[in-house]
Amino acid sequence: MQAEQAELIAIKALGHIAADDELLFAFFDITGLSPADLRERGGDAEILGGVLDFILMDEARLLAFCEAAGLKPELPGRARKLLPGGEEVHWT
Repeated sequence: MQAEQAELIAIKALGHIAADDELLFAFFDITGLSPADLRERGGDAEILGGVLDFILMDEARLLAFCEAAGLKPELPGRARKLLPGGEEVHWT
């Protein structure tokens, strides 16, 4: 997987989060980001890494995203490793 593919997976995850108010508010609560922050910096690799962290924090959330996006469940974890801070994260 290339960094560009990892970013695309994270962008899909962000879209998945944004489509669900409950997930979106949980994301804001956990990350401390505001809607304005997300609009301004949503495409930044650091933010996209945080998006994948949020998805990977909960197995049910991960599986729901993967099913909706048509992805294998291991792909978000692989993608996370390619974004900033991913070398420190131990998602499998």
